[in-house]
Amino acid sequence: MLLRRAAVLAATLTALAATLTACGSKPKPAAAPRPSSPAAVASSSSPLSSSPASVPPAAAAAAGLPTITYTAAATGFPADPEQTSTTALTEGLQVATKVPVYDAPGGQARAYLTRQISGVDLIMPVVQRRDGWAAVLLPSVNRSIGWLPPGNWTTTALRDQIVVHRGAFTLTWIRDGVTQQTWTVTVGAAATPTPLGRTFVIGRSSLPSKVYAGLDVLALGAVPDDKNAVASGLADAHTGIHAWYRNDFGVRKSNGCVRMPPAAQKALLDAVTSGTSVVVLP
Repeated sequence: MLLRRAAVLAATLTALAATLTACGSKPKPAAAPRPSSPAAVASSSSPLSSSPASVPPAAAAAAGLPTITYTAAATGFPADPEQTSTTALTEGLQVATKVPVYDAPGGQARAYLTRQISGVDLIMPVVQRRDGWAAVLLPSVNRSIGWLPPGNWTTTALRDQIVVHRGAFTLTWIRDGVTQQTWTVTVGAAATPTPLGRTFVIGRSSLPSKVYAGLDVLALGAVPDDKNAVASGLADAHTGIHAWYRNDFGVRKSNGCVRMPPAAQKALLDAVTSGTSVVVLP
């Protein structure tokens, strides 16, 4: 199941609910998750960063670079070097203004990132630091990272992690390194598999439908690996985690989203924040 833009959803919700082939809208600003405990915030000039003298210079961005949005990605970014790592990512980064994101420290700017995406604060997990630069998981670009030079961003502590095992049909919620709960879930069908690798929670999307047990959906940064495999109306969709009204879990059946029992979804909605890392394993 995939999260879709609100404009597309509004026109097709009735038909989608009837056929059970889609799963929501883009994240909504009013319902973005809030931290469950005060977040530790640090500027990019904190002790975690290296001395400015060792920082490779950030080259000026070329004219005409795209901006990464909920529906528009960008190319030229390096692959996440640890796509299957289950090491917790405990630091989230948010840019202060629209800034270029690079393919390496001192490398080439490939696109712009903004403080919000679809009206929701964009908090991206930090996966690596080098000479004052920070590498983050990117939204709308599967299994890829981008590098940001020092300045114009802050960081916040992340406590939670979600690990999905497609083959075992399980989703595990981990907090501060301790497993909280594991549930049996439904994952993407063979033609529309749940994308593998590391991603993160962008925010929440509200869909008032009994199909989704009347609960919000967690919109992820991942998108379909093969957009031609899903219905044309889902081309701009994102993978999501959501409740399901039927008790038919433990199968490959969705358009890519992870379906959970309502009680499990409620637990996640009450706990996880924007920026929470998610890793999907085979």
